[in-house]
Amino acid sequence: MKHRSCLIAAGAAALAAPLGAAAQTAPRTAWGEPDIAGVYSQFTVAPLERAPELGEREFFTPEEMAAHEQQRLEQLARVDETEPGTAEDVHYDFGTFSLSAYEGATSPNSRTSIVTTPRNGRIPPLLPQAVARREARDAARRGREFDGPEFRSLTERCIVWPSMMPPHLAFGYNSNLQIFQSPGYVVIQGEMGDPRIIPTDGRARPTDGLPQWNGTSIGRWEGETLVIETAGFHPDTAWRGATENMRVTERITRVDEDTLDYEFMVFDPETWAEPWGGIYPLTELGGVLFEYACTEGNYGMANILSGARAAEREAAASE
Repeated sequence: MKHRSCLIAAGAAALAAPLGAAAQTAPRTAWGEPDIAGVYSQFTVAPLERAPELGEREFFTPEEMAAHEQQRLEQLARVDETEPGTAEDVHYDFGTFSLSAYEGATSPNSRTSIVTTPRNGRIPPLLPQAVARREARDAARRGREFDGPEFRSLTERCIVWPSMMPPHLAFGYNSNLQIFQSPGYVVIQGEMGDPRIIPTDGRARPTDGLPQWNGTSIGRWEGETLVIETAGFHPDTAWRGATENMRVTERITRVDEDTLDYEFMVFDPETWAEPWGGIYPLTELGGVLFEYACTEGNYGMANILSGARAAEREAAASE
């Protein structure tokens, strides 16, 4: 299968050119900006967080990389087999459609984690007030999960997809995106979710606008790098329990003909004691991005709620 062959080929290239190499001078658009347009895969073999036993080691040795690849291949073989009656088996028939979580192109990467700041490669623990916010939110919904659509997740309601919320992180499922450029704008369209329309014309980010599901982004060019600053998040979507005051800085740089570096930093002193961030490659797919249709008010939501009402009637009749 395609994703397996990509993984087999990943190690040598990743070890020969570790991510973070000096950027080359990118080709230019007709209006003179670095050209980063294309269709890219976000999925990479590096985990989000580093295994604690690796400490501050950023890269695998060649031997460790080979073992890591083999372990991932074995994992792929397991996820392609589903147990009858499980959620995975109901969601997709992997054997027929080959829609495993790791289907598609895989970016070579010898890093031990995507997260590089702090130096231990792990997201800092939530502050006590952040834990309290999460617990209060969970308590308010507990036992009411099927009362109405407002108690279901924004993703189930086809409003927001985590894959398009900055920072972009590779989820391993439909982990593809397309970057478009025009004078004064860059657009990032994920395979799932609405596009991010990012002005690059020098305007300031508005500070008095309504909060947005994915925040409000403003971009600028610093040499070969597109720098994107995002703030103004809706409190229901800020990443991993962060507040609406979360800020995200992203840096996208071409490093060769087929690869962009995607680097990010996350700031929210009300959620984490220190900023955290990381880096991973975006690998050119050389194809097109197909539509992933999901619309608010979808049949799945109606079926979830009608099933809950049927279960309630059945329980009441048995009393």
